[in-house]
Amino acid sequence: MALRDFTGDLSALALNTATLGHNLAGYGAGWSVEQVIDACAERGFGGLVFWRREIGMRAQAIGKRVRASGMRVVGLCRTPYITGPGAPVTLDEARESVDMAAALGADVLTIVTGGTEIGTKGVEESQKLLAERVAILAEHAAKCGVHLALEPLNPMFGGNRTCLFTVAEAIRICDEVGAYNVGVAVDVYHVWWDTTLSETLTAGGPHRILGYHLCDWLADTTDMLLDRGMMGDGVADLKKIRRAVEGAGYEGACEVEVFSAGNWWQRDPAEVLDTIVERFRTQC
Repeated sequence: MALRDFTGDLSALALNTATLGHNLAGYGAGWSVEQVIDACAERGFGGLVFWRREIGMRAQAIGKRVRASGMRVVGLCRTPYITGPGAPVTLDEARESVDMAAALGADVLTIVTGGTEIGTKGVEESQKLLAERVAILAEHAAKCGVHLALEPLNPMFGGNRTCLFTVAEAIRICDEVGAYNVGVAVDVYHVWWDTTLSETLTAGGPHRILGYHLCDWLADTTDMLLDRGMMGDGVADLKKIRRAVEGAGYEGACEVEVFSAGNWWQRDPAEVLDTIVERFRTQC
């Protein structure tokens, strides 16, 4: 199948503000949300994905500014963990993240699940609890017009950050939940090694794919969380992965999400954005 042509059309390009270090306190160059919005609009980006810590009580105003610039709020990162040691007793904070996404006008709220439930071993019991809790959250999200994207993570994040490791597992949870507004986010960093990706996504159907996240896997990565590569700098077959995603029917945004404390977060944000545009046109 022919891939979408990005050489002259950036409307599918979205910036996840983590690429400028905005997801963690003390990182990045300190650009304001307004500066990021204006700089992305100037370069022709189609959308933005924010982190909750940036938004505070300004969700409606920020969403309005994004839309006034000609872009859209593609998504919000992320719910708090809903399984594992860091998960709260109730889903109240997760519901608040849904409310924030709705106020922003975000298409999708990403779920990074959290790890293995306290008192259990393996992942089966945690995945069962995950399905139950996502089903509850999905009801609230549906009332708010928000879609929930389960994001499976690379297996090295098992235990404390996730109980989902493959897209196949995430789609199974979606099927168990059975809600129209629950799907998956496919992140290059977490799936680049999965040789069954194309078949899995095709079997799941286009309605299950709610996001596609771009970065690269560095062969000699120095930090499992904060050393992602810019597209083209690593060993992921980006065109093959996108062919799997688009071949399954996805036509949405391509969200650049690069956690890079030692490299890209140390650079001028203008340089980072210009590099993203060039790599999106030539490498993705």
